[in-house]
Parts: sequence; structure tokens; C-alpha cells
Amino acid sequence: MDRKVAIIGAGISGLLACKYTLSKGFHPIVFESQSTVGGVWTKTVETTKLQTPKPVYQFSDFPWPESVSEDFPDGQKVFDYVNGYAKHFDLVKHIKFNTKVVGIEFEGPKDEEIQAWSLWGCNGEPFGSKGKWKVVVEDLVTLSTEIYNVDFVIVCVGRFSDLPNIPEFSPKKGPEAFDGKVIHSMEYAAMDHKQAAEFVKGKRVIVVGFQKSALDIAVECSAANGKENPCTVLYRTAHWNVPDYLPWGFSLAHMYLSRFSELMVHKPGDGLLLSLLATILTPLRYAYSKFVESDIKKKLRLEKHGMVPTHSFLKEISSCLISTVPEKFYDKVENGEIKLKKAPSFSFCNNGVFVEGETSLIEADLVILATGFKGEEKLKHIFMSQTFQDYITGSPDAALPLYRECIQPRIPQLAVIGFSESISNIFTSEMRCRWVAELLDGTFKLPSIKDMEKNIKEWDEYLKQYSGGYYRRKCIGALHIWYNDQLCKDMAWKPRRKKGFFAELFEPYGPMDYVSN
Repeated sequence: MDRKVAIIGAGISGLLACKYTLSKGFHPIVFESQSTVGGVWTKTVETTKLQTPKPVYQFSDFPWPESVSEDFPDGQKVFDYVNGYAKHFDLVKHIKFNTKVVGIEFEGPKDEEIQAWSLWGCNGEPFGSKGKWKVVVEDLVTLSTEIYNVDFVIVCVGRFSDLPNIPEFSPKKGPEAFDGKVIHSMEYAAMDHKQAAEFVKGKRVIVVGFQKSALDIAVECSAANGKENPCTVLYRTAHWNVPDYLPWGFSLAHMYLSRFSELMVHKPGDGLLLSLLATILTPLRYAYSKFVESDIKKKLRLEKHGMVPTHSFLKEISSCLISTVPEKFYDKVENGEIKLKKAPSFSFCNNGVFVEGETSLIEADLVILATGFKGEEKLKHIFMSQTFQDYITGSPDAALPLYRECIQPRIPQLAVIGFSESISNIFTSEMRCRWVAELLDGTFKLPSIKDMEKNIKEWDEYLKQYSGGYYRRKCIGALHIWYNDQLCKDMAWKPRRKKGFFAELFEPYGPMDYVSN
């Protein structure tokens, strides 16, 4: 078989895509703009640790080394683990480092013909249209450009890198009005750890955001400056960030990663019986959420700090927003090293920022915007065709239209892996890469475009129901097992992986349950 597969990105998803396409006899070419593998783990804030317990965040055929004993290893250990995977399976030789994909263009049937298809790729097969993708890349060392023609493209660019999300401001009220320095958290993470500590030392720092990067950076600023120059965290919304994964001593995995827990959720395309059961179990679902919330409130003293979220923990986990709070974060809030300030919006002036609705100034020398990334924009602009750009982003009032969170039904010979999140991205990406590899190998065909778009719409309705205000984040949230069941059925694998009725119903699922098909 002489099919060439271009893989964009050598993060976790890209490495998995490389490994599993190789296993089916294809010829992968991985394009990576950085000089090493690892994606988001290539360079992290010094205090960053794994957000998911290690047993859930691992490759199914490459366990963590015994030398890593902690459940939440630091960023360097995670990077070493991912790098070890690439070396163990001899994937590095297939990767072109320091090579940026400028754009991709489909060369084959015209847009009008593609729009008329009733099946993906004309006949529902991965190579059915007889077209090829032109991949234009730039060597970031020599600045030369090269073109590759491939049979299939797997886009693994992720959504938390490269293109920072910078808030918009009114004229003369943005960073240009500020005499200090404004950077994005991406720039801070790119510094070596000693340089970062020296950069914030002695400065009045404001960190904007309340997700993991913001909290980690705030802790580092407080370590550098203490009470003398407390770090101010501006946040728009409080979140149910967890102190650990053992609410009141119970395993969070048993509560949200078991088949029983998923019976409480209305799933896309549910039949009458399962839908009725989910409705009957609604009070229990509510109780689960309140149980976890009460534990978080007690351990982190959220009421004391005015940080109790207005949304439920279920919405948090359904939107994949769950993250762990850095150790002693709220201790630092109590002793004055970190100040928390709710800010629906803010503006800059020459010596600090004004929070909307307030007249007092928050003085600052440095503002760090931990405001996320424009993942959809990055994904969209990989395509040279405006038509394909419109297809991949979809409707402005719907989430990214991907069947099985991998395939855009109207874009032939292409898959997207790693854009849609989960509680454990490494686990989910591996399942998706195995699914795509089986698809490429002809194990199964995709349904009609009409049926795939219907499935996407049902999934979108689920997201709207359970994500609330965080809708449009691509995420399989609290439906890991149900989602993997769909992939397994497509591949003709056995969906139920446990031994015994009670184990199947109540034990949490993880990567090691899918070691074999």
C-alpha cells in the first residue's frame, strides 16, 4: 500500500496518528513547526502539573515508568513521557521538525461536484474521490517552501497554542494606553523558568483569567513577590476547580466515568427507554453535582472568598473546564499574596487597569493575559479554500461540525483529531486515531452525509443542554464511555470491556480497558 498520509502536528494526537497509520501500512509524514515532539507539553509554566490522574492519562500500550510515582506529574515529566513514546515506537524518523504548514488545498473534483455528493468522498470511502491534498510547508530554518501531494490529511493542531486570544478594547483603552508591559500567557510559558521568575520579580502583576494557566502563573508571581507586590487575578466567572479527585473521600472517576453515571445523562440519539431512565435519574444527577460542589466549597473555602460559581459542577465537567487548583492557592489568597477581583470587563490606562463599574484604579507594571487561544481560527486558516473554511467552522450558532468528533462530512480525505476535548485528551485521542486508522484501512464505511449531519446536530443539542454558558467548546464531557462505544461499534470491537455485570456498570473506564480490540 503506497498511500501517503500528512499529519499536521507532533503533539500527542499527531504521534498517535503516526503510530496507528503506520500499523496499517500507510506512509505518514508528520509536519511539526517546533523542534521537538510534545505539543502543549513542549514548554509549560514551571508549576504546571498534569490535570488528570496519571492512570487515566496514559497510552494504552506504553505505561508510565515506575520512576514517576506521583498521580499528577509536573510538566517536564509529562513531556519526557510523551517523548519516550515517540522514541519507543520509532516515530521520530517520520517527523519533519521546524516545518510549518502554510496551507492545504484539495486538488480533485470542483466545489460544485463535492457539494452534490451524498456520501463522504463521493462513495463513503477515505480515498474515494480520486483527489489529492496539496500541502504547502515552510522550513522555518532555511525559510524555503516545499509542496507535498498526499492522499489523506490528519489535522492535529490542537486548540491551546500558537494563536492567542487577545481581548478587544475600545479605542485608546487597550494595551497601547498602558505604560507597562502586556503579554499573553503563551509568551510567559515560552520563557525558561529562571527567566520567568526574574521577569515578574518586583513588579505589580495583574493576571487576567481563571483557568489553569492563570492560576499557575499567579502562584509563581506570588512566590516571586510575596505580600509586598501581591498578584491580582482578574476573573470574569468563578469555576469549580477541584482541589483533588476525591470528593468527601469518594472517587470522582466512579461518579462520572462509569456506565451508571452516564445513565443519568440524556445522550444524543437516545431511544425512549434510555431517555426515560435519564429523566428518572435526574434527581440523582443533581445530587452528584451538589455532593462534589459541597466538597470543593469546604476544602477551598470558596464562600469565604466569594468564589462560589453560579453554575453546576455538571456544567463544568460537561464543558471540559475542570482543572485542579495549584497547591496552597487559596492560602496565598488569605495571606494577601494573591488578590481576586471579579471583572466582567476592564480597560487600560497609563499606570494600570480600570474594572468596569468601578472608579478606583488597579495599579500595575505588568499584565499577563491568560485568556486562551483562538483554536477555531487556527484550524480554519489551514485551509486555502474559502468553501472548506466555511465547512470546518460551520454555523455561528453551532459547535464545530465533526462526525464522531473527527470527520467533517463535506471535506473529503481529511480528519481532525485533538480539537474536541475530553477529561483525558491522551485517552480520547488514542481511541480516535485507532478509529481513523481502521477507517483508512477499509474496516468500515461512513454513513451518508445526511445521516452524519443529523448525528452532528443531535450531538450539538446535547452540548447546548449540558454545557450551558460554555456551549461551543468541543468536548465529549461526561460521556466518555458512550462516545467510545460508538467508535467501538463502528470498528466491530466489543464495546463492553469489563468482567461482570457490576464491574461493567459501576467501575470507571480508562485507557487500559482498550488495550486490545
